[in-house]
Amino acid sequence: MNNKTVLITGCSSGFGKQTAKLFQSKGWNVIATMRSPKKETELAGLENTLLCRLDVTDPQSIKEVVDKSLDAFGRIDVLVNNAGISGAGVFEQWDEGSIHGLFDTNVFGLMRVTKAVLPVMRRQREGTIINISSLAALIAFPFASVYSSAKFAVEGLTEALALEYAPFNISVKAIAPGSYETSLYTSMDEGILANGDDQIRAYSAKLATKMNDNVTQMAQQGGETSDPREVAEKVYECATEDRPIHNVCGRDAESFLQMKKSLSEQEMSQFISDQLVPKDA
Repeated sequence: MNNKTVLITGCSSGFGKQTAKLFQSKGWNVIATMRSPKKETELAGLENTLLCRLDVTDPQSIKEVVDKSLDAFGRIDVLVNNAGISGAGVFEQWDEGSIHGLFDTNVFGLMRVTKAVLPVMRRQREGTIINISSLAALIAFPFASVYSSAKFAVEGLTEALALEYAPFNISVKAIAPGSYETSLYTSMDEGILANGDDQIRAYSAKLATKMNDNVTQMAQQGGETSDPREVAEKVYECATEDRPIHNVCGRDAESFLQMKKSLSEQEMSQFISDQLVPKDA
């Protein structure tokens, strides 16, 4: 039994829940956070697992979780910033409130939690922060302009923090998952998609169909539906092994990354356009 402790945001489902279960099975102390922990039954009965309410847009809830974590386990060795919301639509369909809402969770929320945990890791003189980004942070996809920009910000923040905090023996890494059942296009906000003039709405509907068809194919990695547990395993790997700052997870993400490295910028843009953009607006 090791005495290391991991704090994970967004554990109600998907990558977060799988990550909490994996770390617990490896003997870690787990602080599994979510906005509504009273509804969680699967993680509640696990040994050395503390369920806490945490809303990354609420600074007070973040402070309370950090305090509870230290009271319960005395330290935080790894922070996994997984909490996030998805969003799709042509850029003009996004109202300012929706843009702010997505950034408040995916970027500013991640920053808030990180800023709360960094002093703990500095006192310990060690720690690891793992930020879950997206394939859309490495390659900007149509229909994901707002989402991509937020995830690009996460990758940039990760790289800068890795440099800033290396002298404190704190490593910072990002993982960009490809297409999984928990991913961007599985639940689109109909309110956003209803915005815009007739031309934009018609174009958006064509893009949605095109994107859904392609994401479904991408999620069928190697003929099998991609498994979110792959992301949990990549998180554990980044927490326990010497890994680079930027990491991808999923055969489709690996394929796109290799393609990006081998093609010119113009060739890559043309490939994405041919695959995902309707020929007529």
